[in-house]
Amino acid sequence: MTRKFVDLSIFLENDVASDPPGLEPKIEYFTHQDSFAQIAPFFPGLAKQDLPDGEGWAVERVSLSTHNGTHLDAPYHFHSTMGKALGAKTPSLAIDEVPLEWCFQPGVKLDFSQLPDGYVVTAADVEAELKRIDHRLSPLEIVVVNTRAGARYGQPDYVSSGCGMGYEATMYLLAQGVRLTGTDAWSWDAPFVHTAKKYAETRNAALIWEGHKAGRDIGYCHLEKLHNLECLPATGFYISCFPHKVRRASAGWTRAVAIFDERLTAGA
Repeated sequence: MTRKFVDLSIFLENDVASDPPGLEPKIEYFTHQDSFAQIAPFFPGLAKQDLPDGEGWAVERVSLSTHNGTHLDAPYHFHSTMGKALGAKTPSLAIDEVPLEWCFQPGVKLDFSQLPDGYVVTAADVEAELKRIDHRLSPLEIVVVNTRAGARYGQPDYVSSGCGMGYEATMYLLAQGVRLTGTDAWSWDAPFVHTAKKYAETRNAALIWEGHKAGRDIGYCHLEKLHNLECLPATGFYISCFPHKVRRASAGWTRAVAIFDERLTAGA
């Protein structure tokens, strides 16, 4: 029996097309050779050559949104309240309030990589895919969706690539007890460039962010900008995705990892 770990996370890095223009992370690197000015004030009289090999420390200064990199969205990101469909609206959970048990559960991968960019996945699509992989959902399973967008990460069309999960598809999952989902795309919803065209034609604002807004009815979380989903079997693995604890925040960065026993997935 061999335990295998698959990294499902992208890098936080400069100069890579990971977000719309102006929303990218920015990282300033200080190397061992240029950090002396940070060290000197702590030790009056210290000269750079006094340090071993004249080297200081390496450190980075990062400017980013909680939605940069692979991250976990909290219900608070989607709407101010949640639980409308359960009979009692409550304040939406922020990322520091998300139950930890949601973040380490058996995983299920739905493969929608054959669908065109901008397609909005329906409940019927989810049912058909679950039938194809011969799986019945259980409460708290983590459902991740391969939209094919992950293969475009770093390319100019990444943000506009992949299908999206619609309201009814999301609610189908939540009604079966799923509370954490994920996608390899920039957003759980269809790329905005495609939704914008539909909105221009219909003026129907309910089309905007419809998958996210399912959280208004049943609170849930989702992972965005996952990677390597094509390496996973349909079932037979766990996902670990504990978020960084940012007080009252709408999201938190995570090193999402799939953990599975190769014996369980032999022949998958």
